[in-house]
Amino acid sequence: MKKIVFAAAILGASAIAAFAQTTPAPSKDGNTPAVATPNTKNPTAPVEGANSFTEAQAKDRIAEAGYTDVKDLKLDDKGIWMASAGRESRLIALDDQGNIVAK
Repeated sequence: MKKIVFAAAILGASAIAAFAQTTPAPSKDGNTPAVATPNTKNPTAPVEGANSFTEAQAKDRIAEAGYTDVKDLKLDDKGIWMASAGRESRLIALDDQGNIVAK
């Protein structure tokens, strides 16, 4: 009887561990999820790729990140939205994963 209870306890513990998996951290080689989330950022950003953000979406996303006075927003040949923002006219990049980088 003790063996059955022990086996059931081990089986239950392994099932709980399967449900407790977390999202992997960004890799250093740029292989991250297709869309950035507030808790993740690709360390190699901005990443080249086919950008699916419209101009309005790109401007909104940059503004939501706290940048003001966004102007000269253009999609470059690498699929990265480039703009200047703020009083200092900092160069801002938005890639297809949603990563925003101030240069």
